[in-house]
Amino acid sequence: MDTRTTSIVAYMTWIGFFVALLAGDKEGAKFHLNQALVILIFFLPVFLPCIGQIWGIFMIVCWILGLVAAINQEEKEVPLIGRIRLLK
Repeated sequence: MDTRTTSIVAYMTWIGFFVALLAGDKEGAKFHLNQALVILIFFLPVFLPCIGQIWGIFMIVCWILGLVAAINQEEKEVPLIGRIRLLK
């Protein structure tokens, strides 16, 4: 997969992330792979009562912003959690 496809697939659930990580252009899409991983991990607290609903809306907005940046081939960080680096 080329860089753009890898970046887009990384945002599509955990399965898409692992497919992008294993079969895609890791070096070219490293930024979006990291952003997608951070979004997927921070999406887990959505299942908490009350606060989880508000957090879920925020995470959906972050997911959309990351996906749009991947489609446009831009390296824009998502708000609040975008500076976290998990993949080196």
